[in-house]
Amino acid sequence: MQISFWSFVCNQWTTPKPVLTTDLAGKTVVVLGANTGIGFEATKHLARMNPGRLILACRNQTKGEAALGKLKAETGYTKAELWIVDLADFASVKHFAQRFEQDGGRLDILVENAGVAAWDYVPTKDGWETSLQVNDLSTPLMALLLLPIMVKTAKDHATIPRLVVVSSEVHYWVTIDKSLIEGPNLFKVLGSKEYCHSTPKVLEDRYLLTKLLNVFFVRALNARLPPATPLVVNTVNPGYCYSELRRTFSGIRLMLDNLMQWCLAFTTEQGSRQLVWAAVAHQDDPDKLRGQYITASKVEEVSDFVLSPLGAKAQDRLWDEMVEILGKVDPKVHDIVDKYLSDSPSA
Repeated sequence: MQISFWSFVCNQWTTPKPVLTTDLAGKTVVVLGANTGIGFEATKHLARMNPGRLILACRNQTKGEAALGKLKAETGYTKAELWIVDLADFASVKHFAQRFEQDGGRLDILVENAGVAAWDYVPTKDGWETSLQVNDLSTPLMALLLLPIMVKTAKDHATIPRLVVVSSEVHYWVTIDKSLIEGPNLFKVLGSKEYCHSTPKVLEDRYLLTKLLNVFFVRALNARLPPATPLVVNTVNPGYCYSELRRTFSGIRLMLDNLMQWCLAFTTEQGSRQLVWAAVAHQDDPDKLRGQYITASKVEEVSDFVLSPLGAKAQDRLWDEMVEILGKVDPKVHDIVDKYLSDSPSA
């Protein structure tokens, strides 16, 4: 499937469905990037469903505390907690996962919403281009490190947890060159300074690429989860929304984006409804959402490139290299992959 710009416009002019609700009593929900934008709006919706625990995973202490206060004032929910994590720092992700493991609690819903959009090459302290590390290495690292807790939650409480990764419809508009897919060290090449500066288009399309890689990650993880595993993994498109992702825009780009927002953008609350739908829809038959790409409160086909033989090759290459990279960050990754996932993807 491919979508044209006109299809995108028509989708943006479609009124979003009302937010889906369910009873989350006794359950634990974690939302990454919960202090602002669609993350905070999704957190408010989830708080109104009365979860036993609601953890706002935020990068900034001050902004996180402000979000806690605002959440309580606007929803009346009093059991929210602030946990600090910086996805641009592998050590911070490991610390968060270790804290959760030591806390001993259950984990029913993990919404991985934190992400960045970058139009300049800026390396992290770990040596990776920032958006690639945040969106496509630390996001999977968090998911894999918390996967055993979610599986244990399922067995201990006879439930089926959800892992929701926020991607985007922009994945339809980017591919990866065949020469890169067939060459060595695909992940490292995509994150290298040399490649990022090879043509202006590389960084212009960087956000699109990171969202494509989110789709690949969810599909690769789902394909390696044994069918009997009581865990639903999916990825969701919130649509084009008012967002702080584009707060670094300036000049002509800022003016054009402001015009587009005025003409087309959903509100952040409307976009957040998609995250909630991915996290709680189909309670009677959650298998309908396994490995799926969700948009406009329904399952939709991913891009033609993702479904192509070359896309399938890229997906497997990226998975293998990601596991190797993250296994060096934390050896637990290899143990988790060996214990909980299949050696090869299912058909």
